[in-house]
Amino acid sequence: MFDRPDSGERAILVHLTLQAGQEDLYELKELAKSAGAEPVHVITGTRKRPDPKFFVGTGKIEEIKAEIAFHEADIVLVNHALTPSQERNLEEALGVRVVDRNGLILDIFALRAQTFEGKLQVELAQLKHLSTRLIRGWTHLDRQKGGGIGMRGPGETQLESDRRMLGGRIKQIQQRLAKVSKQRSQGRSKRKKSEIPSVSLVGYTNAGKSTLFNKLTGADIYVANQLFATLDPTLRNCCLASGSEIVLADTVGFIRHLPHELVAAFRSTLQEASEADLLLHVIDSNAEDREDTIFQVNQVLEEIDAHKIPQLEVYNKIDLLENVEPHIDRDESGKPVRVWLSAVTGDGIDLLFQALTELFSNTKVTGRCCLQASQGGIRASLFKYAKIIDEKVNDEGCWNLFIEIDKKHLGLLKDVKFEEIAN
Repeated sequence: MFDRPDSGERAILVHLTLQAGQEDLYELKELAKSAGAEPVHVITGTRKRPDPKFFVGTGKIEEIKAEIAFHEADIVLVNHALTPSQERNLEEALGVRVVDRNGLILDIFALRAQTFEGKLQVELAQLKHLSTRLIRGWTHLDRQKGGGIGMRGPGETQLESDRRMLGGRIKQIQQRLAKVSKQRSQGRSKRKKSEIPSVSLVGYTNAGKSTLFNKLTGADIYVANQLFATLDPTLRNCCLASGSEIVLADTVGFIRHLPHELVAAFRSTLQEASEADLLLHVIDSNAEDREDTIFQVNQVLEEIDAHKIPQLEVYNKIDLLENVEPHIDRDESGKPVRVWLSAVTGDGIDLLFQALTELFSNTKVTGRCCLQASQGGIRASLFKYAKIIDEKVNDEGCWNLFIEIDKKHLGLLKDVKFEEIAN
């Protein structure tokens, strides 16, 4: 193992162009800076497929070794996911620590997590990532890993002991997160009962979600021009022009090929998005690859079963564009589908409020229905999800109800004749 220095680390960045997939080099530089590293040199190359032993070729290894010596680098950051054996082989060949893209993102998450839940989620993701690389810490006992006479001893015992400890800690964290997830579910259930719509901000990391969240709610959550500036979800009430309330949730930013360990660990946090009534998809309108980032966000949304939730796209940072004024794009029916604004200057924030007011107005209907004595279950559901304005029992023992109900709950009345009354 290699000791981690207390100060910033001089990093060599390695980026290969592969036919099987392509990461973004600029994004690697930003990830490195966000982790506190100082990129001193970038090594690029092209391969049809990764080398199974080192990921890069032997000629590229010599080039990396030369740059490490010249720049006195402490670490090599590889812009791809490495197998445990590739990471281990590279470290042995280069003589410095090697961290792949997934490990780098996990490290940034560890720096950013502030809440108890966030720290648990990051630790869980890191432990799962470490569990496949555990043997790295016991390379000084390599002679014992083969087994057989003369090859048995403390190496295998220590490794198995560590694996058991790791498994025990993972189980403990999962149990704690299950309790937190249950508390979150109870909070969402209470909000649904109160009929307050929930809106989650989603988007690529550094698109400006937290800045927009602060503008909309008056909150003061941390904002910085860096990847994954905020991890922990924040919820705030927000009043619309119609007088109605919504709950806004700021969620973790997405990124290309978000490590599976993080998606799994942060599932309870991302559930704020998967159970929202509307997603505000915040997009950096000035980004050259904005179409690709939109695609990447939608991929993660599909992975957490949030892809069917209605979206309102918010094209942020128009202050960096020329000849673009704040405006609302609408579909053929006149429904808002896209808002162009600048969260930094505040231009267009009023248009976003207008769009939200339109989307959440006229969602409730009032009317009358008659329930038979055998339909007590429907009556109980109406008391849970609708507003009962008036209720009377007729001579036949039926319930005559005058209710106000959200359109999304009209399915409760599919077996009942419901007479809508115009406001």
